[in-house]
Amino acid sequence: MSPFTLGISDQDGFTTPDLGRRRRLLDKAAAAGLAHVCVGDHISFHGGTGFDGLVSASTLLSSHERLSVIVGVYLLGLRHPMTAARQLATLSQSAPGRLTLGVGVGGEDRREVANAGVDPRTRGRRLDESLMLVRRLLAGEEVTHDGEFFQLDRARILPSPEPRIPLVIGGKGEVAVRRAARFGDGWLGIFCSARRFAETRTRVLETAAGLDREPPDWFGVNVWCGLDRDAARARELLAARLEGLYRLPYDKFQHIAPAGTPERMAEFLVPFVESGAAHLTLIPVAESVEAGIEAVAEVRELLQKHCLNGQTILR
Repeated sequence: MSPFTLGISDQDGFTTPDLGRRRRLLDKAAAAGLAHVCVGDHISFHGGTGFDGLVSASTLLSSHERLSVIVGVYLLGLRHPMTAARQLATLSQSAPGRLTLGVGVGGEDRREVANAGVDPRTRGRRLDESLMLVRRLLAGEEVTHDGEFFQLDRARILPSPEPRIPLVIGGKGEVAVRRAARFGDGWLGIFCSARRFAETRTRVLETAAGLDREPPDWFGVNVWCGLDRDAARARELLAARLEGLYRLPYDKFQHIAPAGTPERMAEFLVPFVESGAAHLTLIPVAESVEAGIEAVAEVRELLQKHCLNGQTILR
């Protein structure tokens, strides 16, 4: 089985304004062997909620000296690529090698896209142009560009991040496959089965080979989950969170967003690891942030034992 890292997504806990609590939570995650914290990004989601992904990443990176941060995913198409590249370069200076940028097209809330000044019908093309420019700018190139959405005249961002920041693509379907193969260092899945993950990873690698690119080598998945020793309570907690956020019944998510014990969650993740998911992030819904960290740490321990010697996860 392939090696993997396991991290946890920030859900209203790690970016608390209480600096002491924030550091205690991050220390707890690091002490439990978790590799990273994942943060999301929204400007104004379903009526106004949201959090800026790069600001959140900066907050967490400056609050802990070892944990890495994955932004999963950043709505790059709603920002100017020059500004985004400068922010990324600045973050890299303060926390070199500890940031991964996942990029997605967004669109679950079309009003969010439109209110950011972007025509929802063009957001895919706009993202592709932004990705191309950000990659070149972060490589230290001098860029002159006259495109559909952006015009740059001898633009440059220095110093270049060292080591470079992985740019991974989120999303589903053939468009995401082509985008990851053409512009990305890999692919980040969410709300997908292990079978779909394996198929998408294969398609990204095949498509990149056809473009005569170095094969992308970063593949990961984010998984919403309810975690509790009482499986019914885990389901109740997760259903309430997902239904409130996405305004859809939990039945729509239950096969790709499991609820139950840490053993159940570890069992769910094994096929992903076997399919090449090297970066796993759990988005836990539990009785508290602390309980979520403890449960995710238990999932990690169970998965490691399984990877090392095939030990059964179920007890």
